[in-house]
Amino acid sequence: MPRNDIDRIREKIRLRQYDMSAHSMEEMAEDMLTILDVEAAILSGQVIRVEKDDPRGTRYVVVGTAIG
Repeated sequence: MPRNDIDRIREKIRLRQYDMSAHSMEEMAEDMLTILDVEAAILSGQVIRVEKDDPRGTRYVVVGTAIG
């Protein structure tokens, strides 16, 4: 059974095999979130919407709990 994109993203987080863009770091700072908050939300949260109309690629809207 093929794994879906969010499962691959979660695995990359667990293995620490990802990079965070400068833009996303700025957005996290504006929202007073840390990388650990974002990781926790993605790992334990629920995908509530998938947006496929972005020219940069598929976007997942995840609702989860931050650790801090």
